[in-house]
Amino acid sequence: MALVYRPMMQLSGMLFSLVGWVLSCLTTYLPQWKNLNLELNELEIWTMGLWQACVVQEEGGMQCKDFDSFLALPPELRISRILMVFSNGSGLLGLLLSGFGLDCLKIGERQQEQKKRLLLFGGMLFWISGITAIVPVSWVAHSTVQEFWDANIPDIVPRWDFGEALFVGWLAGFCLILGGSLLNCTICSTEVHPSSVHYAAAEQQDQCQHLETETRP
Repeated sequence: MALVYRPMMQLSGMLFSLVGWVLSCLTTYLPQWKNLNLELNELEIWTMGLWQACVVQEEGGMQCKDFDSFLALPPELRISRILMVFSNGSGLLGLLLSGFGLDCLKIGERQQEQKKRLLLFGGMLFWISGITAIVPVSWVAHSTVQEFWDANIPDIVPRWDFGEALFVGWLAGFCLILGGSLLNCTICSTEVHPSSVHYAAAEQQDQCQHLETETRP
């Protein structure tokens, strides 16, 4: 059974990690980290991301403008931009390393220890990528909640709300951590080679034949 479950777990870990990495890249460039709905003009919705701010109009579509200065951004957006880029890079490196460590890959079949190390490093990179994706979206969400319930801001001032990119980022971090965990679990599992399986089956057959000869009258 371990011969079947080990490749399945590795492929499942790679699939979750790949989905998480794609969602992490999508989160980085989505402009919907924060949404602002103006009550005076319900036809316009303002959004803010890590790279640009956009306004969505019911008749004119979406118009976006890139931020002029990196230093002019709020601290949570500056750090989030750095962490998300690092998350994307570490996730890509984890995919490359883990791909060469899979059992289904015929390259390096005689170097099992090196393949295990590649899987281990790849799983750790997926963990790092997942954590560095969850931290910025959680930080932006926390600052948004603080600003939303700030008693010093008058009630007539519009408040920023959660954007869709935050939920995509949380899902990306969860998929990356789950994928890395599955890959690291396969390292701890014992690998059953076909030769040992045939040997055990032959030995069991010999024992059964020996018992049959003893029980005959």
